[in-house]
Amino acid sequence: MKRRSLIQGAAAAALGTPMLSGFAQQTVTLKFHTFMSPQSNVWLTMHKPWMEKVEKDSGGRIKFEGYPAMQLGGTPVQLYDQARDGVVDIVWTLPGNTAGRFPRIEVFELPFMMNNAEATSKAYWEYVQTQAPDEFKDTQVIALHVHGPGMFHSASKQIRSAADLRGMKVRGPTRQVTRMLGSVGATPVGMPLPQIPDALSKGTIEACVIPWEVVPSVKVHELTKFHSEFAATGPALYTTTFVMAMNKAKYEGLAPDLKKVIDANSGMATSGWLGKTQQGNDPNGRKAAVDRGNTLYTFTPEQTAEFVKLSGPIDDDWVADMDKRGFKGKALLESAKALIAKHKS
Repeated sequence: MKRRSLIQGAAAAALGTPMLSGFAQQTVTLKFHTFMSPQSNVWLTMHKPWMEKVEKDSGGRIKFEGYPAMQLGGTPVQLYDQARDGVVDIVWTLPGNTAGRFPRIEVFELPFMMNNAEATSKAYWEYVQTQAPDEFKDTQVIALHVHGPGMFHSASKQIRSAADLRGMKVRGPTRQVTRMLGSVGATPVGMPLPQIPDALSKGTIEACVIPWEVVPSVKVHELTKFHSEFAATGPALYTTTFVMAMNKAKYEGLAPDLKKVIDANSGMATSGWLGKTQQGNDPNGRKAAVDRGNTLYTFTPEQTAEFVKLSGPIDDDWVADMDKRGFKGKALLESAKALIAKHKS
């Protein structure tokens, strides 16, 4: 038996086939979990292409099982912890689903900070590396990005000014966005994206703020009749931050060359691509509303200035909150603005 093993080993060496090839050619299957629907632009044009590229770059040694629409259970609020705890391998979610847990990255959700998702996503990545490197310390961060300009979608009436929002129940996605809605006169209602259709149908909310690209996937163009946007040449009402994160132990357990594949599909370039792709889907969402015969309105410069003035204190409140937490709020805000300008130029 011993002699046979030696002969087999010699033959393998002669053929150039390592005896431990099974270890050298490690394959791994990763579970990717998110709340987005399988029909959404995010799933079809961002998540699936990213997974396909990783599979291709790895020579098929990394494979994915994709689970949109919370198919593995839990709620959108629990996604980040699912990645942290190893319930799943990779998630895509909103840090803002857990209010105040990731406070430093909320700077990108402050009112009228951005209008270019690619530049802002790159700024977001660089900001976390330089200003908040421990914000997502419990996971291996793959990408950080934002969506395109957020705006109003209303079932009951056209919103033409801040005054029109008084008393209206308006859905917001995160802590800073709901604060902004309150500052401009609305009655803010925080809820995850998948709950919007039911809430609009039942009248729990009268309007919501989301970017154009996600409108068709949650049928907002069918459940509302009016859409109010800000001029594309100026800053957007708001955006939302996203994180694509991987379980640390799963990442660390990968073969070195497979880690390199994940690394090559992570970081600033991937973050910028996700932001650009998401905003690039805005025209299709807008077209869905136009084709249905809904009414679109663009705020005038004067009306926009009123929104900017009313929401201005939100910045000050966030800076004060950061100061209380032991961070230098003003410096963080200035850094975020400078990085957006840098990556936009």
